[in-house]
Amino acid sequence: MLSDRRIHIVDGKIASVTAWQSADGPAAVDWSSYTVLPGLIDLHTHIADGSVGSSDPTDPLKHREAATILKAVPAAKAMLRAGFTTVRDVGVYRGLTDVSLRDAINAGEVEGPRMFVAGAYITIPGGGGSVAGPKVPTPAEFRLGEVRNAAEAQKRTRYLLEHGADFIKLIATGAVLTLGGVPGAIELTPAEMKAACDEAKAHGSYCIAHAHGAEGIKAAIRAGVRTIEHASFLDAEGIELAKRHGVWLDMDIYNGDWIEEVGTREGWPAEYLRKNRETTDVQRRGFTAAVKAGAKMTFGTDAAVYPYGLGGHQFAYMVRYGMTPMQAIQSATTEAAKALGKEGQVGTLAAGAYGDLVAVKGEPLTDIRTLEHVQAVMKEGRLVR
Repeated sequence: MLSDRRIHIVDGKIASVTAWQSADGPAAVDWSSYTVLPGLIDLHTHIADGSVGSSDPTDPLKHREAATILKAVPAAKAMLRAGFTTVRDVGVYRGLTDVSLRDAINAGEVEGPRMFVAGAYITIPGGGGSVAGPKVPTPAEFRLGEVRNAAEAQKRTRYLLEHGADFIKLIATGAVLTLGGVPGAIELTPAEMKAACDEAKAHGSYCIAHAHGAEGIKAAIRAGVRTIEHASFLDAEGIELAKRHGVWLDMDIYNGDWIEEVGTREGWPAEYLRKNRETTDVQRRGFTAAVKAGAKMTFGTDAAVYPYGLGGHQFAYMVRYGMTPMQAIQSATTEAAKALGKEGQVGTLAAGAYGDLVAVKGEPLTDIRTLEHVQAVMKEGRLVR
């Protein structure tokens, strides 16, 4: 915590952070009436899907590839303008569209956050990473990560990394917002998950695991994943295993309320709503237990389930369920940067880091909800809003 700072940004990166001296001349951008933080990081988004939660499980099949990417453009803009300058986009149904969006942002053709992308889902046929369950035929681009054994898991992992993915997303258990499948049930086998993790490491990358069920969480940790996503039925053994293996827990504890309210009002499939009710409260209890136990925690919201740009609402939930405001902020800055393997580059205001900054009115350490209303955003030294 520092006050009266001058942050000097050169060629998109922070050159120095020094005490303010008026003799140094006026600031190009004066945020002296704000609290300034590093650009925020959301480690669980679905920007490249380009759509907010739909009641139609076949919705991704009803758009051409170009339409999918075009729908993602305003989503990327909304995320950046909400203060999330870096995201980990954790999977698309139509394979590799996230690679295209990331590359367009990097080229300056699209306004959006710095993206790290999965390329597709490593999933069993008809599993939690399938667009609409086992009874709906899907084109090949929707099955880029479909596997039936460990050899195929290795092969699909290699394919995705060689075609632009930054990391690999494993669908270890069933999902909530799919028809068919049980969130708590293991889908990928331990051997398939280990084959994918070993191949990712050989490419200098890593795997993360969508895992709701307690046994799926533990199997994924033993297989070698870096982060566990959702962790709805996390138990004490899973928490200790995560601590022992240095695995981060990335738990989206905000969107359950959104699904209940909006999904009920708009008539989402009854199966969606039932599975959401079965996972929301138990997930929050697990979150509290993990915080109390000192597990490593990161900030991930599942943006796309709710409208893009509202991710800041999760901070208050994290505080309500056990974190201090500082811990919640760190989950979306320093801890998220470590989980990305980008410590010192993002999530910090220090020399050598990207010039990613956000400004808010008030003091987040006394009112965490100030992060729901980001007033200004800078990415790589360029004022976004």
